[in-house]
Amino acid sequence: MVSESTFLRVVRASGWYDLIVTAPFATPWTFALLHQALTALAHALGIGRLPAFEPEHLLMANLMGSVVCVWSVLRIRQPSVALGRYDAAARGLFAAWQAYALASGASLLVLPFLIAEIGFGLLQSVPVGRLPGRTGTQAA
Repeated sequence: MVSESTFLRVVRASGWYDLIVTAPFATPWTFALLHQALTALAHALGIGRLPAFEPEHLLMANLMGSVVCVWSVLRIRQPSVALGRYDAAARGLFAAWQAYALASGASLLVLPFLIAEIGFGLLQSVPVGRLPGRTGTQAA
């Protein structure tokens, strides 16, 4: 069990992590730079290349980046136990699809992101306790 204040710091930290990692996906221009950088990293690590993106792939990446950035800012500005629980559920879904992609032959560049999803998902799934005398917030 963690205190509510500690839990809210985790929710805020997960929001910052998502904003930093996902912002480059939000526009076609930033994604092009990210794709080049990740391709170079994959090559340097000897784990192959990333495939070229078609306009439909780019659209999906930009939509995901835009939505996650907005979700991130909400958790940074107004962290709550409820938002942490929803984020844990979303991370479970993201982790499932990342694991599926890895099992289907996706680049090992996905692995650190999978680990972060599982870690933040677990942290936002722990029981939350209240400090004595605190009222007005709901723990879940």
